[in-house]
Amino acid sequence: MAEVRAERASKPLPERVTIYEVGPRDGLQNEKAVVATEDKAEFVRRLVAAGLPVVEATSFVHPKWVPQLADAADLMTMLGEEGRAHPVLVPNERGLDRALELGMEHIAIFGSATETFAQKNLNRSLDEQFAMFEPTVARARAAGLDVRAYVSMCFGDPWEGAVPVDQVVSVGKRLFDLGASELSLGDTIGVGTAGHVKDLVHAFVDAGMRTDQLAMHFHDTYGQALANAFSALQEGITTFDASAGGLGGCPYAKSATGNLATEDLVWMLTGLGIEHGVDLDAVVETSVWMAGRLGRPSPSAVVRALAG
Repeated sequence: MAEVRAERASKPLPERVTIYEVGPRDGLQNEKAVVATEDKAEFVRRLVAAGLPVVEATSFVHPKWVPQLADAADLMTMLGEEGRAHPVLVPNERGLDRALELGMEHIAIFGSATETFAQKNLNRSLDEQFAMFEPTVARARAAGLDVRAYVSMCFGDPWEGAVPVDQVVSVGKRLFDLGASELSLGDTIGVGTAGHVKDLVHAFVDAGMRTDQLAMHFHDTYGQALANAFSALQEGITTFDASAGGLGGCPYAKSATGNLATEDLVWMLTGLGIEHGVDLDAVVETSVWMAGRLGRPSPSAVVRALAG
């Protein structure tokens, strides 16, 4: 296996990468402090101005489950016409109804690779989640919306432990085949390693998916997010989820710490000569500004270094 990995690692790295910014949604949803809607709108606008091509704005989940995002409709209304281009997470058809009412153009669904997390996060079994998502995706596509699919717990689950690669591929492909244009593979609790990343990407390719249909979503619980991102780059992945300032976690997985910081990813990509189109100084300034709103320093190493 080591010889095979070494051979794959010799492939040229991508010339350009898309950073899918999740700070306003995945970052803020796990914060104890509730950020004012006006500040959320400013956060989104600053990230767009910094050159981030995709900024996921919020989630249309029930306020009971994620009170930090209870102002989703107000936020998207405040963002106006420009807000329609920002992806929003929808858990079900009720969430889709709200997205359609506001004229959203891009939605995302959020599935689970494990039975326990499906029950805790979706109140559905592993198989039942597909029945919930199928009409949501079908209606969204019929209305002309783009659909992204997230699958969580791809590398490990706090209740079930290691998650078999073939199980992740089976769930991921079923979600993608509902009608998604992209599948984001989430290391929700941050236990993934570089070798595991290579194995998982290769398993999806062997199952018939292209690397340009896959995105990677890493958490930095064990300090492996950047190493895992580099491993994915070596396998040809060109879309990476990241969160400004390293904000985030998961409300239903307490061992999940912050997302891969956008600034840390940009620093590495720049050093590798990979184009990304992001103004690092502008993102750092934005993260420092948001850290002030949250009342705590950014966990991003690059933000700490550049902000002094």
